[in-house]
Amino acid sequence: MLDPRLLRLMIVTSGMLAPGHGHCALADAAIDGGATAVQLRAPELSDPELLPLAAELADRCASHGVLFIVNDRLEVAIASRADGVHLGQSDDLVGARERLGSDRALGISVAGPSQARAARAMGADYLGVTVWSTPTKPEASGRGPAGIGDVHRAVPIPVVGIGGINGENLGEVFDAGASGIAVISAVAGAADPETATRHLRALIDRREAGPRGATNR
Repeated sequence: MLDPRLLRLMIVTSGMLAPGHGHCALADAAIDGGATAVQLRAPELSDPELLPLAAELADRCASHGVLFIVNDRLEVAIASRADGVHLGQSDDLVGARERLGSDRALGISVAGPSQARAARAMGADYLGVTVWSTPTKPEASGRGPAGIGDVHRAVPIPVVGIGGINGENLGEVFDAGASGIAVISAVAGAADPETATRHLRALIDRREAGPRGATNR
């Protein structure tokens, strides 16, 4: 069973946002900065190109106790021994749970309660919800923190917010019911990805230590 605490701060790699910083460099920065999860998102790479990279990152994350997720590529996630895969509505969701097995995490992006309930029925361990639209996810439209709240109330599994989240607005996302956040631009586009990750982690830790307490289920 997936520990929702591992979803608190997921850094999504992007080779297109950080000139001079490849996927491995961003993953290392995320790990050193205190990320609880790393998601490898590399639409620019073919499966044969992605597999050795995923296998390398799977080993790095495992040695640091960090959850490692592969975006979209189910077979790469399985072959690389990643901790799980994150799929979108345009991916082949039918049978994904069976192919992945019960020992790996299955995340599914959803746009509202009906998709959330369907994803849970398919065996999703957590759900991804776009909060604010961004250039890195032009295909997804966000409904703000209200969208997180709608999904959070619809299903009893963790919800992770993604899209336009940074240090200034992450509190709104957690307050709406998210168990964690997934961040692309705020880290991959930063001059110092490790420092940016460390800053986000400190903000999350401060929230958890405060009187408003735990945001996880």
